[in-house]
Parts: sequence; structure tokens; C-alpha cells
Amino acid sequence: MSTWEMVLVGVIAILVILWFRPGIRAALQYGKQAEEKDWRGFLLPLAFVVLFVILLLAIA
Repeated sequence: MSTWEMVLVGVIAILVILWFRPGIRAALQYGKQAEEKDWRGFLLPLAFVVLFVILLLAIA
């Protein structure tokens, strides 16, 4: 990739971050108010993904 393409990709990335900034701020605020009971809903799919990757590595 040439220099001007890398600069263009960087500018686009910054614009996307600025565009989604209000939503990100609201999500972080909501996350602070959420209860701690949802860890199981996060860890269970994560464990399945880890086991699936280990299975794929064992097959290969």
C-alpha cells in the first residue's frame, strides 16, 4: 500500500471513531450501571469458542 492510501485509511478510521463516539459513550455508561450477573452469558460462549479452536488445532 502506498503512503497516501495508508493516510486515507487512517483518516477514515478516525472519522468512523468520531461518528460512533456518542454510541460508544452511551454503551460505556450503560455498562457501568449493569449488574454483575451476566458473566455466565459472556463466559459460556467464550469457552465454546476456545474449545472449538483447540479442536481445530488438534485436527490439523
